Amino acid sequence: MISSISHITFIVQDLELATIFWENIFEAKEVYSSGDKIYSISKEKFFLVGNVWICIMEGDSLSERTYNHTAFQINDNEFEDYLERIKNCGVEIKQERLRVEGEGRSIYFYDFDNHLFELHTGSLDERLRRYSMDK
Repeated sequence: MISSISHITFIVQDLELATIFWENIFEAKEVYSSGDKIYSISKEKFFLVGNVWICIMEGDSLSERTYNHTAFQINDNEFEDYLERIKNCGVEIKQERLRVEGEGRSIYFYDFDNHLFELHTGSLDERLRRYSMDK
């Protein structure tokens, strides 16, 4: 039986630039760096974002941008702080999609390798409650 997500891996062109991205925006804590050793398919680093294990591995950037994304939950009172961190990192912020009241706020942004991220203030329970109001 699956108990949870083990880790999420992102392929990045520049490990050091990606490290700055993860540490400055997500307050990621680096817990491992392979240095020049290769145990998997390329050089890699591991981080913890909250209790989530994030792996970045050296490789080619995504060739195109899509709406496939990874979303992290934040508190609504931290929204402006995170928006400022993202702006200071110099990455592209995507315009937020239309939302109905009660499903939370989001910041969508790309990293330097075309991965899309979302910082979201709502929860699954809140969204389900809001969507059930239209039945």
